[in-house]
Amino acid sequence: MKMNKNRRAFATACAAATLSLFLGAPAAAASDAAEAQVLVDKARATVKAFAGDKDYASMPGLLTKAKAVIVFPQVLKAGFVLGGSGGSGVLLVRDEKTGEFGQPAFYTMGSVSFGLQAGGSAAEVIMLVNTQKALDSMLTAKLKLGGEASLAAGPKGGTATSTVNADIVSYARAKGAFIGMSFDGAVLDVRDSLNQGYYGKAVSPVDILVKKEVSNKGSDALRAALKQAAK
Repeated sequence: MKMNKNRRAFATACAAATLSLFLGAPAAAASDAAEAQVLVDKARATVKAFAGDKDYASMPGLLTKAKAVIVFPQVLKAGFVLGGSGGSGVLLVRDEKTGEFGQPAFYTMGSVSFGLQAGGSAAEVIMLVNTQKALDSMLTAKLKLGGEASLAAGPKGGTATSTVNADIVSYARAKGAFIGMSFDGAVLDVRDSLNQGYYGKAVSPVDILVKKEVSNKGSDALRAALKQAAK
């Protein structure tokens, strides 16, 4: 009798665990989808803020030639002067024929070192991907900035000649001010959970950015803002 009770208890526990997995999965997916949309909406606000700031007047011209753009609405600093930090953002590829930006893929950036000029604990960041080599690296593996891809800070104001040859050009702003920030050594990696949540199924950056197998109308405003900024 005691053995039967133990078996029933075990079976009940297994059933409860299985049920919790089925119930928890949709909730987790909904949470990821909501987080992804918030990130897309914040990225749109970041693009508009940069486009309207004269300190970043060089950015629109470079954006018209870029292979892709990565937008991080918020990169947080962990230490006072130097230290690890990071944030989440979106990568969109520009169609060279039409100038249209495709659907976003979700990424993280970690272990950023802030320089002495940072002056803030958080910053908005836009990175322009200028070469196919750098873009291909992001599609297939983690990318270490300053290592596998050359990196240059976007110039303040309208002069862009000094950064045209870099694989990636970065712009950063905090509290409306132009700041100095070093991204050398930072690692870009895919956020698979947000990609899956946003598109409703497991997809890779290649599926999103190259094969264009999925879409989400929630990104329309961001894509329009980028096209407007690239003038």
